[in-house]
Amino acid sequence: MIGRLVGTIIEKRPPSLLLDVAGVGYEIDAPMSTFYGLPPVGERVTLLTHLAVREDAHQLFGFATAAERTAFRALIRISGVGSRTALSVLSGLSVEELAQAVTRQQSALLTRIPGIGTKTAERLLLELKGKLGAALEGAGGAVVAGGDALTDILRALTALGYSEREAQAAAKLVPPGTGVSDGIRLALKSLAKG
Repeated sequence: MIGRLVGTIIEKRPPSLLLDVAGVGYEIDAPMSTFYGLPPVGERVTLLTHLAVREDAHQLFGFATAAERTAFRALIRISGVGSRTALSVLSGLSVEELAQAVTRQQSALLTRIPGIGTKTAERLLLELKGKLGAALEGAGGAVVAGGDALTDILRALTALGYSEREAQAAAKLVPPGTGVSDGIRLALKSLAKG
């Protein structure tokens, strides 16, 4: 599996680019979020990659961050969602916006993306619920704080064996805008004191 490439950009034709790595040219498809951050042609770049092997093709996808690659992999695991749809989703929404849409179950955000209808958006939200936030935290991506962070903090506390009432009391002591990891830590400290 090819997991990362470091090389010189030879061509940029959205959503594809050609990357020269030690004399070998790799054709890579990337979401527009990655594409916009690429340096000019002739400059060096490091991309995290995902290699998709099918009967009729081997396709290489490139990402600027681990969170983007993790979100892409979560999307293509959903039945009926291919790599083109996953690239469209990541081109239309940042990873943080996608995580928020999933947590808040906002299909309207997804239906604004070309090629994503109401049924597909609802299926994406259903399939990704509870999976995307944990995967992004594991990839080092920031999970957006706020009401959705509170939900994740509550889930984590109940998974650790605290009752709903204990978890809610501890979560109320977490300041608004605190990240999920820090929020869990603060809630656990308050539960240890009580």
